[in-house]
Amino acid sequence: MSLIEQASSTQGKILVIDDELEVREVLRIHLESAKYHVIEASDGEEGISLMKSGANLLQVGMIICDIRMPKVNGIEAIDYLKQNAPSIPIIVVTGYPDSELAVSLLKKGVRDYMVKPIEREKLLAKVAEVLATPQEFDYV
Repeated sequence: MSLIEQASSTQGKILVIDDELEVREVLRIHLESAKYHVIEASDGEEGISLMKSGANLLQVGMIICDIRMPKVNGIEAIDYLKQNAPSIPIIVVTGYPDSELAVSLLKKGVRDYMVKPIEREKLLAKVAEVLATPQEFDYV
């Protein structure tokens, strides 16, 4: 069984937060092709709301989050998520490369910072790598 197959079968529910429908669709198609289950949120506010609902909190194995979004931006969403579910790994995907922001987010505990467009193989490899890393689940 490959690393991707192992990760998708154990922690295969991923919350994708991005305001661009086309980006969410591409990410969903790539992730579902590797047997991950994708939950979509159109902005940080919706992503936080989904996590607050409780239905997803214990089941989400990972969050993929954009940065520039209306209402609640990615940085605000990441701050909330890291405070309330610190063990859920987060990968940032953005169309705006910014090395200072990347360093800042990595210091906050974000697992990776990827610049769009993201190749399918790179995305799946990173997701599998992050999900295969043992997590200590400590929900606040």
